[in-house]
Amino acid sequence: TSPPEPDSALLARAQAILERAPLIDAHNDLPSMLIAKGDEAWKTIDLGAAQRELCADIPRLRAGRVGAQYWSIFTDAENAHKGTSLHEAVREIDVVLEMIRRHPELELARSADDIERIHRAGRIASLIGIEGGHMIEDSLGILRILHQLGARYLTLTHWNNVPWADAATDRREHDGLSERGEQIVRELNRLGMFVDISHVSP
Repeated sequence: TSPPEPDSALLARAQAILERAPLIDAHNDLPSMLIAKGDEAWKTIDLGAAQRELCADIPRLRAGRVGAQYWSIFTDAENAHKGTSLHEAVREIDVVLEMIRRHPELELARSADDIERIHRAGRIASLIGIEGGHMIEDSLGILRILHQLGARYLTLTHWNNVPWADAATDRREHDGLSERGEQIVRELNRLGMFVDISHVSP
């Protein structure tokens, strides 16, 4: 059976609320999907039109009343053993920044004030999230540079432990956070970046 039609009054009320208060989606894997298309091929994709083979496009973000979108930067935790995590992260950030540049409906946001201003202007605020602490390669300097590029959250771990924090899907090494991990969290607090605990140990 088909789902029931939504109550038109409730739908109108929800839409009116979302006109005033931006809906913030904290995770979207579109950058990884674009990377998979190839360095040049993804640039031919018009996100202003429906792209059903991708997880998102601007018409669907608009239809869902998304006011602010965190674009997730992801590279497999195994890349930490190859020394390529930071390289892959910067490559994906470059895709996000180029995607924003190519689509005037999007604008990079660096603060809550930016989100509100961009939403009032009728555009979609775009933010960057780093999905895994392995990408900072145990460096506060790299963390600060990622922040300068627009990153506004760091997921402390992904599938595997990092040298300073335990993942939920790996063995216990640090009983949660090491002293170094506490230092990294303090720096995240100082920078004003969210500490994302989606994949961390209990």
